[in-house]
Amino acid sequence: MADDRIARWERALDVPLTLSTVLFLGAYAWPILDPELSPTWQRACDGVVWGTWALLAFDFLARLGLARDRMAFVRANPLDLAVVVLPLLRPLRLLRLVTLLTALNRYAGHSLRGRVGVYLVGSVSLLSFVAALAVLDAERGGAGQIQTFGDALWWTVTTLTTVGYGDAYPVTSTGRFVAATLMFSGIAVVGVVSASFASWLIEQVRDIQEASDDESEHELRALRSEIVELRALLSERII
Repeated sequence: MADDRIARWERALDVPLTLSTVLFLGAYAWPILDPELSPTWQRACDGVVWGTWALLAFDFLARLGLARDRMAFVRANPLDLAVVVLPLLRPLRLLRLVTLLTALNRYAGHSLRGRVGVYLVGSVSLLSFVAALAVLDAERGGAGQIQTFGDALWWTVTTLTTVGYGDAYPVTSTGRFVAATLMFSGIAVVGVVSASFASWLIEQVRDIQEASDDESEHELRALRSEIVELRALLSERII
């Protein structure tokens, strides 16, 4: 019963939370991309960011109250708890925007591989954008090479793909924390891509094997039918 209530709550708040998180993304990105933003708009963006954080906190506490086993719920949702308790980690909650990709799921086909491709592309794009914003916010004005959004995006792509040219790297503690998170994410992305490709290969081999088995079964049935007809003809001649 508690799980049903949580599911209904999540369905009811899914659209409002998704829209609020889109606003959060804009409010978080605008001051970083435009350092000369007026104080009025800066305060407005701060208000949106903290308002979204309050909504996410309310959502977490409501689901916690509906849960049958609250400790199990907390253990199952560590990131949600971290975002509520540690506002400094709130940009990580931007990964919730992946829920927007469910609208694209109808175009992904019915195969698991198709859905994985859609979610993977969307997640990587969102992760790259957010990581670039975060590292630029931490590094700009310092002694490092990352001083523009282009620099940050280039560093993000080379890090996420595990290429790592080394021409740009973070020098601040916050920037290095973002880098470490992105490195682990890059490993996960490579794993997902490899697993998806392996699944495709296995599926192709299985389809070929099944087609070969079907053809062999068809030929065997045809041979049996010919043997039966031949026996019938021999029986008629003997008689």
